Amino acid sequence: MSTAQTEAPYPATTRPGPLLAALDVGGTKIAGGLVDADGTLVHQVRRPTPAREPGEAVLRAVHEVLGLLAADPRWSRVQALGIGSAGPVDISRGTVSPVNIPGWRGFPLVERVAADPAVTGLPVVLGGDGVAMTAAEHWRGAARGCSDALCLVVSTGVGAGLVLNGAVHTGRTGNAGHLGHISVDLDGEPCPCGSRGCVEGLASGPAIARRALRDGWRPDGADSSAAAVAASARAGDPVAVASFDRAAQALAAGIAATATLVELELVVVGGGVAAAGEVLFAPLRRHLTGYATLPFAAGLRVEPAVLGTDAGLVGAAALALAGQLHAG
Repeated sequence: MSTAQTEAPYPATTRPGPLLAALDVGGTKIAGGLVDADGTLVHQVRRPTPAREPGEAVLRAVHEVLGLLAADPRWSRVQALGIGSAGPVDISRGTVSPVNIPGWRGFPLVERVAADPAVTGLPVVLGGDGVAMTAAEHWRGAARGCSDALCLVVSTGVGAGLVLNGAVHTGRTGNAGHLGHISVDLDGEPCPCGSRGCVEGLASGPAIARRALRDGWRPDGADSSAAAVAASARAGDPVAVASFDRAAQALAAGIAATATLVELELVVVGGGVAAAGEVLFAPLRRHLTGYATLPFAAGLRVEPAVLGTDAGLVGAAALALAGQLHAG
């Protein structure tokens, strides 16, 4: 599978009736969907990810989702299947090694999915979840028509992808733009990736909640998630506000470094943490003015993602469509 297959733009096709199948594989859920050629999600199913079970158990959940999709009468119109997976991924080998699915290390997901009887004969295209979200926002969302953009998913982890010169840029293995593992604190905490002080360890939802709890924030009830911290921040809790400020600072440092390398015009931020709204976006924009200071990096637009929880499936379909256009 060549990188070029996932770097084509994603125009709507005028062919009548074709559909694209999509899988969105993450540490908490495995979602499947059918997406039409204009990027509309027309059907969706999901199952929880048995992330702590052996790899074959996770694969069985994938096959179950595929079986549910294939039971839909519209399955006969499917032209290709796209997979967006938590990473790292290796699109050149068709393998995945999600940090949050320990049973999958170098797992041959493309090969195993292609062997599913429902999928036999369909082209299968793999991408990382951050790249899939980027493809979705570039095709149908906030980055539509943009030549150079960085799209982030800030949730239980921090994923990202790049649009360069008008096309999604995957890199050789499909991990280009993996901003969550840029080190922004040289003396920071060790990261599961093997480095330390990574953006993900400072700006993910769990990191925000951990910092708030460590510094004395106490939730009103049993919910100690980043969403609960955001609610407290909106109510003026200074510890909650500071926790989001620190996360925003880490994101700003990573974004500014990326903008300095590749010259961006737009940053799109989605994921569950982005649902905090201005609790996150206001300090993020403020910190960006202090980090992105060179003239060609300054003045970056920062916008919320448009597609929400549909982005993973729409983006996986976008990667599949790009593969079809390239092959055709």
